Formats: sequence, C-alpha cells, structure tokens
Amino acid sequence: MYTFPKEMRAALESCEASFVYYQRIGDEAVPVLASEGFCQKTGMPREHVLEWLKRGMFERMYPDDVGIVSQVSEEFLRHEGPYDVVFRCRLSALEKGKYFLIHGLGSWQTMPDGTELAVIAYANLSATIQTIEDKIQAYGLFQRDRFYRDFLTDLPNTNYIHEFGREKVAQISSSGRTPMLVYSDVESMQSYNNQYGVEEGDALLRLIAASLKEFFPTSLVTRGADDHFIILADVDGEEEIEDLLAQVNARVRQLARGNTGGVRSGVCPVEADGSGDSVGRAIDHAKHALKRINTNLNQKVRFFSTQLDEAYWRSRYIVENIDRAIDSGWIKVYYHALYRVENQKIAAFEALARWVDPVRGIISPAEFIPALQKYHLLYKLDLCMFEQVCRDVRIRHENGLPQIPVSVNFSRQDFDHTDVVCRMNELYEKSGASKYVDKSYFIVEVTEQEVAADPESCQMQLRRLRENGYSIWLDDFGSGYSSFNMFSQFRFELIKYDMEMIRHLDDNDGANRLILRDLIHLAKALKLHTLIEGVETKEQLDFAREIGCEFVQGFYYQKPEPLDEILFRIRSGDTVRPCETAEERQERNRRWLA
Repeated sequence: MYTFPKEMRAALESCEASFVYYQRIGDEAVPVLASEGFCQKTGMPREHVLEWLKRGMFERMYPDDVGIVSQVSEEFLRHEGPYDVVFRCRLSALEKGKYFLIHGLGSWQTMPDGTELAVIAYANLSATIQTIEDKIQAYGLFQRDRFYRDFLTDLPNTNYIHEFGREKVAQISSSGRTPMLVYSDVESMQSYNNQYGVEEGDALLRLIAASLKEFFPTSLVTRGADDHFIILADVDGEEEIEDLLAQVNARVRQLARGNTGGVRSGVCPVEADGSGDSVGRAIDHAKHALKRINTNLNQKVRFFSTQLDEAYWRSRYIVENIDRAIDSGWIKVYYHALYRVENQKIAAFEALARWVDPVRGIISPAEFIPALQKYHLLYKLDLCMFEQVCRDVRIRHENGLPQIPVSVNFSRQDFDHTDVVCRMNELYEKSGASKYVDKSYFIVEVTEQEVAADPESCQMQLRRLRENGYSIWLDDFGSGYSSFNMFSQFRFELIKYDMEMIRHLDDNDGANRLILRDLIHLAKALKLHTLIEGVETKEQLDFAREIGCEFVQGFYYQKPEPLDEILFRIRSGDTVRPCETAEERQERNRRWLA
C-alpha cells in the first residue's frame, strides 16, 4: 500500500477541494487518502471515510445510477476509458431520500517513487453553479494539454482522431484498402516505472511513439489515455499489421534502457460507411480484442471477431436492456415445484427467472444473472420477480388454484442498493396479494456463499425480513466451503442441499451418501426443514426417502413452467399433481419438527 510523504499527506488532506486518491491493488481500487473537502461533503469524520470508501459508495448512491458508475469505474481502473460520470448520491446517511447530483472526474498520477495512483475529484452540481473546470483549475489538480496534441509524445491525441478520423478512413478506403483500427497498450507500464523511474517510463513512451510513426508512415498514429496508442492503419491486411507491430516491438526492446515486452494490440476493421461513430465503434471493438488477450504472454496481437466475442456483446445487451426487459414483460416467472417426499404432493414453488427476448430468443439465466451481478443490477431482476409472484397470487385465486408458498431468490448485493424489505412490503400491498395470503407465503432464498461473505450485514437484513413476516431459506448448502457456524448466527426455516451432491452420490466411494445422511440428521436435530435439489431419477428419490430428507426438487417430477401454461393444461382437462392444503402443510411440518 502506498504511503504518502508526511508533508504531502498533510497538504492534500487539508485541501478544501473534494477528492480521493485510490491505488489499484489486483482488480480493486483501494482508497488511500481523502481530502478535507471530501470528508465535509460526506458528513463523516476522517477516521470513518476511508473505511466507508473501501465498501464502495454504492450504499448512498441512487440505485439506478449504480450500474453505469460501476462500468465507468472498471474501465477507468483498467485504463480502458476516462472516469467522467455524473450520478446521484446522498451526502448524509441520515437523509434517506435526499439525493444530490455529483460529478466525478478522474485522472492517473505517478507519485515520486513511481507508484501510479488514481485521483478522482467530486463536485456537487446541485450545490453550486461553479463549473468542474473552474474547480480543477482553482485547486491545480489537473493540467489541460493542448486540445489536439499530446504533450509528451507530440502525437495527435484522441480528440484529433475522433474529430478527423473519418477523413483518414475515407482516404484509406478510396485507395482500395480496408482501414484497420489498432488499439495498443504498453506491457507492464507500471512495473517499468517502478523499476526504472518515471523519466525512463516517459522515454519509453516517446520511443514507442517514434517507432509506430516510423513503421506506419502513411497511417494516423495517435496517443490515447496513459500508455495506450491508437492507429488508423493504412495497410494491406492482417498479416502486414502483425509484421509491422512485431518490428515495432523488436525496435523498442532493442533501444529501451530497461526490459520491456513492447506493446500488445487489439485490431478491428473500420466500417467505411460514412457514419459518424464508425471510428468509435472500431475503437470499442479493438479494445475488447486487446482485453481478450488477458495474461497470454505469447500473444501480442488479437483481431476482433464477432463469433469469438459474442459472449461479450450478449453481456452488454443484457446490461443495456434490463430496464426495457422488465418494463416490456420479457422477464418471465417460471415455477419449479418442490415435493414433500412423504406424500408426493407439491409443498411449495421456487420462482425462477427466464428472459424471453423478442429479438434474441431465450437468454439463459447463466448469461444474464452473472452480467447483472457484475454491474450491480441484480436487485432490479430480483424485485421484478417478487412483484410478478405477488401479482400471480390474485390470478391463482381467481382460477381456483391452491395458494402454495413461493420462494424468490435474493442476492446479498440487493441489500446494498435499495431497501429490500421496504420495497417488498410496498409490492405486497400494491399488487393486492395481501387480500389473499400473509407474508409467510413468500420465502426469501439466499445462498450459503453470500451469507458467509458478509455475515454481519446479512444478519441485520435477514432479521428485518423475518420481523416483517417473511420466511428465510438457505440455498446451495454444500456447494462451497460450508461452515456450520452460520447456524449459530442465523435462523433459517429450511436448508437446500446443492444439486451436485445428489448427482455424484457414488463418487469417491460414495462419500456424498454419508455426508448427506449426516447433514439431514444434523438439520433435523436443529429443527430445520431439508430439501435436496437436482433429483432426476427414481434412485435419487429413493435415497432421499431413505435418509429422511423432507423435500426434493428436480426434473424427476417436472420442469419449471410459467403460470399461463399451468392454467392452459388445467383448462384443457389435463391432470395436475396434487398440492398440499394449508392444514396438511401445518400438520406435517409440526410432525417433522417434533
């Protein structure tokens, strides 16, 4: 962790400008210094500010702004884009509904010992008419370079390529060649600065700039942010680009005063369609191609491929369209029945999310859930599911279907971005579900891994849910490094054992048979209901019955299906599996726990 010189720290901490210094450690941005101005804006004493920032600012941020701020922050941390974002945030933890408009503007600074730190200035746009530019100039945090020219390398900068790139594309296309966009970054630039000093690092950037200009003489070579270079290449094809970049790297390794691998590059053709954003799209594609190189030290160039990078674009589609999907009804609830082993009747349902897209067809939960989780948008999906389950209560009543308890999956992340209990109560009343069922009808499922990741926060949230009448189930127990200590900290009504345990009963001389048997006995001693997921065969069902498991769930009985399909089958005269009555459920639960 970087340590500021004593006098520098004192000067920065006393500054009335609002800014924070961060250091990149792994994939995380760790706060290392906050100014007096920032502390005053947050209304928190200095000793609490850095600890609060380590958890992220999202707990005070307006929920709809969390996704874009997360995305901008990640790209800035990887040197793939600027930090320039406006968002809404509460400046006081006590003023729950009062949000201010905040502008965050960031830059990278190299400290005297070569450590690279990010400094982000925060301006309250709601409180002052003074512009961000005025603040920056007043406190001397940043320096404006010449608008179209990079000061260090004397190359054109990104302003230039965005302003005049189309003209270069047209020129290359008119000569019968396909313009190629090359996005390059210097390998291990921070390590180079740390080892050889900032001046040598600047010399390396100038050497790379000169080498690119030499080997791409008729191309437009520009410097991007930090250690990135962007080229509109006037070449004859992919082979020539690879050859020229290899020559650049050979020259750089030969002339650099320190050890360096040179540059790694992502390449994408530019669409010569005359559209204003063709260069911008090519830059995005080339960036992504570069990112896909990852840690492969033997690969220096990667060409953008729609086929290979389809997962990336599908992920972006999900993040950019989640609000539209919810508003348009593309997110559907599929009900997966849970059966009581003793009487073979449906005892509850689990609500599972399915994304039925009018353009892309069915998008798998294995795609959209990780994408939404990455950008802190999962709370939108989970609350959408709960709202639909609440609305379906009335539909079940009007069609004479029994009211069977329904579980809905919630993420620990949800509680960081909105008041989940308050929102659930609002949806429960607004939907009219309160006319037909009480809140114990709704079950909140949380996974073992998420509870273990933040036990103190989860304990408070789960207690609030229970105090408001909702039931709590523990999902996926046994999928990770299970801790029995959580049963002394939390109260659950039911434990769901991970499906991988039942699928691999006979692996390792039947170890899972012994483990599941003892887990069931332990749960019963703790007066907890038990359920095994993933039951697909009669042999697995018989084993669950043999060891005394109370409930099972899986494709052996049926697959998840939407409520309208259930209603259609009933109206068509098809038989449906029997469901427990409330009286049966109460009596059998009493007997189990007795």
